[in-house]
Amino acid sequence: MSGDRYMISDQNACYFLTFTVIDWVDVFIRPVYKQIIVDSLNFCIEKKGLVVYGWCLMTNHMHLVAQAKKGYKLSHIIRDFKKFTANSVLKAIEDEPESRKDWMLYRFEFAGKFMNRIEKYHFWQDGNHAIYLDPYKPEMLKQRLKYTHENPVRAGIVAHTEDYLYSSARDYCGKKGLVNVTVIDT
Repeated sequence: MSGDRYMISDQNACYFLTFTVIDWVDVFIRPVYKQIIVDSLNFCIEKKGLVVYGWCLMTNHMHLVAQAKKGYKLSHIIRDFKKFTANSVLKAIEDEPESRKDWMLYRFEFAGKFMNRIEKYHFWQDGNHAIYLDPYKPEMLKQRLKYTHENPVRAGIVAHTEDYLYSSARDYCGKKGLVNVTVIDT
């Protein structure tokens, strides 16, 4: 298996991406942390050339079906998104009333301890498990959107995909979601 199997080779193609918190720590159980992700996605859409077709934020990871507009690089958008959200969530953990603060910060500090490029905390796992979605195989895109939207149902959080607030499933059911997604025909 090639080491670059999950790399972004075409900076403007559509990909299925997964961002995972270090040690699968369940960070995104509080609205304040979730809102950071929502606001950051909307900022990237408005200012950085990101096009989001689907997304779902779970307690410890996020799925995204997205691409960069021409003139932008998806890898750069992801880098900036992960850096900003990591810093913002870590600051919120430090500042907000959080019963798990010491434990979470210890996990993130330990994860970054032996990495020269990490100053103190390592929040997101490296990589993004990018899966290229071939435009000539639209069933791939549909399958990844369905998988993304069904995450909270499989986890037993909601009975119906459109009931989960932190997902684009709402947009695909005719409701306005939290993120300004580009809905495609499924």
